[in-house]
Amino acid sequence: MFIGMEVVGVRVEMPSNQPIVLLKEIEGSRFLPIWVGAAEASAIAFAQQQVTPPRPLTHDLMSDLFSTLGATLRAVHLTEVRDGIFFANLIIGQGSEPEHKLSARPSDAIALALRTHSEILASTELLDEAGIEIPVEAGGDNQEVERFRQFLEEINPDDFAG
Repeated sequence: MFIGMEVVGVRVEMPSNQPIVLLKEIEGSRFLPIWVGAAEASAIAFAQQQVTPPRPLTHDLMSDLFSTLGATLRAVHLTEVRDGIFFANLIIGQGSEPEHKLSARPSDAIALALRTHSEILASTELLDEAGIEIPVEAGGDNQEVERFRQFLEEINPDDFAG
């Protein structure tokens, strides 16, 4: 089973300067931190901020390619974490043909999903293993931001090494 996720943001974890993308359950209180490369972090941040570069970046090109070929990125499935490495699949459809599943790095999959306005879904097993419960109190946008900052200060990639 898969659960809908939304991208909270991209931040740099200190002191390692490692970029991290943080996802949150749409209808829940679990967060999923995924360490990503600097280029992918920029690609995700650009998509979130709706920045359009003068020339297409790789993820923009992939989105344009899907469109040109009449294919649709229907969803991104974040499936598992093994030895601290996250795995994802792109679920691609074309008309009434059966869907195709392509393995992808979660960072690339998320960057592409944001550009194509596709669903980002995490498996319940992945959330059970790597998700972090951060209860959100009513009326707490500022509280949520503060919890996110505290969360980033306290975690490191080894916390998710399995």
